[in-house]
Amino acid sequence: MSFFSLKSQYQPTGDQPQAISKLVKGLRSGYTDQTLLGVTGSGKTFTMANIIAKVQKPTLVISHNKTLAAQLYQEFRDFFPDNKVGYFVSYYDFYQPEAYLPASGTYIEKEAQINELIDQLRLEATENILSGSDTLIVSSVSCIYNLGHPQNYQKNTYSLKIGQKINVRDFCLRLVKLQYRQNQFDFKRGTFRERGEHVDIYLSTQDLALRVKVEQAQVIELRLINPLTAKTEKTVDSLTIYPAKHYLVASQKLNRAYQQIKADLEKEVLSFTKQKKLVEAQRLNQRVNHDLEMIKELGYVNGIENYSRYFDGRSIGDPPFSLLEYFQYRYQNNWLLFIDESHMTIPQLNGMHNGDYARKKSLVEHGFRLKAAYDNRPLKFAELMSKKPPTIYFSATPSSWEIKQSKQVVEQLIRPTGIADPIVSLRPVKDQISDLVKEIGKVTKKKQRVLVTTLTKKIAEDLSFFLKDRGIKAHYLHSDVKTLQRSDILDKLRQGRYEVLIGINLLREGLDLPEVTLVAILDADREGFLRSRTALVQTMGRAARNSEGKVIIYTDKMTHSIAEAIKEVKRRRFAQLLYNKKHHINPKTIIKPIRSRLIAAQETDLKFYSIHSKVGTNALEAIKKDNLTAFDQKKIVSQLKRQMKSAAESLDFEFAAKLRDKIKELEN
Repeated sequence: MSFFSLKSQYQPTGDQPQAISKLVKGLRSGYTDQTLLGVTGSGKTFTMANIIAKVQKPTLVISHNKTLAAQLYQEFRDFFPDNKVGYFVSYYDFYQPEAYLPASGTYIEKEAQINELIDQLRLEATENILSGSDTLIVSSVSCIYNLGHPQNYQKNTYSLKIGQKINVRDFCLRLVKLQYRQNQFDFKRGTFRERGEHVDIYLSTQDLALRVKVEQAQVIELRLINPLTAKTEKTVDSLTIYPAKHYLVASQKLNRAYQQIKADLEKEVLSFTKQKKLVEAQRLNQRVNHDLEMIKELGYVNGIENYSRYFDGRSIGDPPFSLLEYFQYRYQNNWLLFIDESHMTIPQLNGMHNGDYARKKSLVEHGFRLKAAYDNRPLKFAELMSKKPPTIYFSATPSSWEIKQSKQVVEQLIRPTGIADPIVSLRPVKDQISDLVKEIGKVTKKKQRVLVTTLTKKIAEDLSFFLKDRGIKAHYLHSDVKTLQRSDILDKLRQGRYEVLIGINLLREGLDLPEVTLVAILDADREGFLRSRTALVQTMGRAARNSEGKVIIYTDKMTHSIAEAIKEVKRRRFAQLLYNKKHHINPKTIIKPIRSRLIAAQETDLKFYSIHSKVGTNALEAIKKDNLTAFDQKKIVSQLKRQMKSAAESLDFEFAAKLRDKIKELEN
């Protein structure tokens, strides 16, 4: 049995030890729900890692967006380098769900672009769950969507070992059933090829291919090879091949499911006909019969998930088999669930089913899908709560729901750096802009940075232009700014190319900017989501990474949210200063390196040129392993391999060799 082994140069400090001790004791006492109120910068992730190391149970961590999930994944990979740490998020670079708009009679077909690397990581995550006990998966809220029955997935694995009797033709047919595709020329993930006396399979869960050598109907050699060069990386005695897709149709269930689908189709077509909805009846009959033919011939069709209830053996209304079901199937109830930034994640989990149902309802009512499509859905919140194991909610501002749900609420108020929550001052709205300009001047003289929050995108943009006209290096940041550009803007703020960043609610969870010493909140008396107690406390936390941090709230009245937020920040600050005094701690500003901007290219292919070009040489030299997360490293290696293949085909062997050396550097 494998065990979690925490590797870190740091030891728990401040009030981390008491938080870890209380939460672990709660788990061992059988508490089903607990909350950690951990202030920004107090090391909540390190606390999670220590809990996992002490309790030694498989763990699922849910975050409310991909970006934060990726950060957590990288941190946990560093903490547990010898264990199975996985990353499970939506694998679409682009996703347009199937929909029908009755008002205009517009049908929108499902359109998606799958990210190959994320697909691999998802498959790797489920393989880790089914094959090990030291499994830690970091996921977005996509973990509550249907994946298909884990038992079907595991039953469709194929185990190989040296000396095993094998018929190559039957073996290839088995690979097809595992959703691998035969391709003799374009060898890529999820494909296989026959080469004389051996079969190569590009494994769906790894960056390596498996070469199976067969002589006289017997496996005589199993080698993991580089898919491009065919160089042997490792020789093994046995290996289990996992399916290339999560959703599979068990052959023994196919005929029964086929008959059930046909029977339901007849009923629903008859119902449309009786209502004189002849177009809908004809449409449904044509679409479903086409899908059935594809499933019968290939075992798969685009949109097969809409028939999942039949293949899974579920009754109408039964919950789908999500990632949680994989944990439950493998570990029963002997695992842990951590919900990060729970004040944001819980509402997302709670609202996902209703949005999905509304879209499906229109499709079903107009004959685009059988009613069974309703059962291809995310979990309802009540279903999630019934399936979950012992759970800990992590947040700097837990909502009343988590607090009410929890058997105990543990506080982690002390930062390892000794930095206290910022001083908060209130100023009138009337002269907020002129006063803000003066305060910005004071801060920028010290080479420090400023964050300003506004109520609308228009105000954010106008204010940035206003400040630029006065010689202040300002920029805006809101949801219309592309994802990659956001990272660049934040890096430029840290580098000093911008002095002031103006945004709306993007300046809350997940931003770590130690250079910021002033956070200004404009029009704070406009009570609402952006000026709620939670939003205000989170926003003020952005100034808690620097020992000189302070907050200015511009308001003409003391709203309930402002009063509660200030009260909470003062309470935390008092406890932090008292701890510092007692332990003779001198607060130190967090020092955090700025990652290479090369990461900004992660959603598009890196473009290189001939090695004789200075651009190509410099671009390769700029790639530094220490500046990359594990996720970014895999992405870049994959892109470099494609570039190396292209260079070799163009006879630019010198450049191909340089790329090969860089790949080795990143992989070692």
